[in-house]
Amino acid sequence: MMDKPVGEMTFEEALRELEAVVGRLERGDVALEESITLYERGAALKARCEKKLAEAEEKVAKITLGEGGQPVGLTPLDAG
Repeated sequence: MMDKPVGEMTFEEALRELEAVVGRLERGDVALEESITLYERGAALKARCEKKLAEAEEKVAKITLGEGGQPVGLTPLDAG
């Protein structure tokens, strides 16, 4: 398990660690206290992945198209 704070992880880092956490929990070869810690870390990793995906979806939704349907820029996220 990485020591990097979840809030500083990229989507890929968080997903990779989440997969490792799920694998360890599924195997069931960890003590109860460690399972609880792993579960909590997994929940935080899942939330991080969801946040990063939502940010990416928001960026895609804000892409502006010019004539011919070609992307020409981004609408600022705070623009309506």
